[in-house]
Amino acid sequence: MRRLCRGDRGQLAIEFAGTVPLILLLVAAVWECVLIGYAFSLAGNAADEGARVGAVSGDAACATAAKKHVGGAWNMTSTCGAEGEVYKATVTLNLPILYPGLDIGVPIVGEGGSSKERE
Repeated sequence: MRRLCRGDRGQLAIEFAGTVPLILLLVAAVWECVLIGYAFSLAGNAADEGARVGAVSGDAACATAAKKHVGGAWNMTSTCGAEGEVYKATVTLNLPILYPGLDIGVPIVGEGGSSKERE
């Protein structure tokens, strides 16, 4: 008679159930890194655009142009102003946690500058 060993039944299901949380945690960590990089890129681009427009049109136009390049969920603040012959814009976004809008208040700062235009 043949004797069947049934002691390993379900082992694959147990191993899969044990590794799924680790895989999901890794995916969340990678996604968070992507969001952080995107936030830095977004803040830098908004500051550059704000400085470019502000160099021609002034502070109010600078803030409007910077806000135009950032969505409302990013909790953006901006400061604009001339420093000598250079018009500078600083955009601050809050670090997102898993999606924009859910943040812990850690600032991500982007700075841009443009030479002032004379009329």
